Amino acid sequence: MTSSSASDAPPSSLGSDARLIGLVGIAHAISHFSQLLLAPLFPWLKDDFGVSYTQLGAVLTVFFVVSCIVQAASGFVVDRMGPRPVLFVGLALLGLGAFGYALAPNYWVLMLSAVVGGIGNGVFHPADYTLFNRKVASTRLGHAYSVHGITGSLGWALAPAFVVPLALAFSWRVALAAAGVLAFVVLALLWFNRAALALEVKPVHRSAGPAAAGAEAGGEFGFLRIPAVWMCFGFFFFYAMVISVVQTFAPVAAGKLHAVPVALVAICLTVYMVANSAGMVLGGFLASDPARCERIVGAGFGAAALITLVMALADFAPVVVPVLFGAMGFASGIAGPSRDLIVKRSTPANASGRVYGVVYAGLDIGQALAPLIFGRLMDHGQHRAVILGLALVQAVLIASAFNVRRARRELLPVPAASASA
Repeated sequence: MTSSSASDAPPSSLGSDARLIGLVGIAHAISHFSQLLLAPLFPWLKDDFGVSYTQLGAVLTVFFVVSCIVQAASGFVVDRMGPRPVLFVGLALLGLGAFGYALAPNYWVLMLSAVVGGIGNGVFHPADYTLFNRKVASTRLGHAYSVHGITGSLGWALAPAFVVPLALAFSWRVALAAAGVLAFVVLALLWFNRAALALEVKPVHRSAGPAAAGAEAGGEFGFLRIPAVWMCFGFFFFYAMVISVVQTFAPVAAGKLHAVPVALVAICLTVYMVANSAGMVLGGFLASDPARCERIVGAGFGAAALITLVMALADFAPVVVPVLFGAMGFASGIAGPSRDLIVKRSTPANASGRVYGVVYAGLDIGQALAPLIFGRLMDHGQHRAVILGLALVQAVLIASAFNVRRARRELLPVPAASASA
């Protein structure tokens, strides 16, 4: 196992790295775009299929549960076959899933299409991060992670802006079919630039040293014995809870606490996401030194937790709430690239796909469980508890990041160059 303070990539030019980062970023945007295709169309789907919002929510649950399972498994496929074919299949399945939604004659075909889309969505993190870690120069990895996070946020923002106007102008079926076309357009773009995504598949071999032997003694599954991998899994579980609460309940809860007009509540998430993207740009520069990644994560989420506490406990004018959401998003965004670098530094050689598949499965689980916990608080009118709970989870992220570093150091000898980390 390598303590990857540096990229596994050979020296590469700025141009080739920028091309790869751009292509992977566009594909990642389609992944996030596909996650939010259905939710904005729920009013149309509810009337046409004669189902409840609970039943429509179950379609999204199926999507994310399938994605979680596939994400953990697809990492093994990435390490065996390489990330490029896996990425192509993922985009094709997202497109087919969108076409399935558009053509669905009944609720059960909608559910089946969610399974197809969930399979496609589950391949992106293992494929994307394997490409970054193996091909991008170490000095530009922070920027690669930054672009990856930003394009994901833009994909989320694009989905409702894309499907709702088309549904209003034509129909929800046309909107979803157009989403499927967009996925295949991006697939075609990647296909014509497939040379930039090529990666030699390296056979798994034993590296010298006791740490490597411990990681690889179990063959392909040896990485599961590394405590730092499971610490990373826990970190991303709690990170997903933060994102889920911010996207679903926090704006409404803060609005109730501070008598915020509906129009201002509606822009809180947009302000958060835009500020989060700006924070990721700065975070990409800060992540140029891998030795300080845990400290950057701790500072970013520490600041976000303090802002959230202010939102929960202080009294202020309603117009301040969107400003606080922007500040919280910016602080969290700064931590984003270093967050991904924490996983990189805990990954054994030639196991990027497997490790990122398992670790990022925590995202899907967190997104599945958070609504159950915080939704109950909302149902009981516990709006302050929702915001305080968000601050608590943000604080847990700080401890989780440093637990990863401690677990990594317990397994690996600390190189002299990073002894001060």
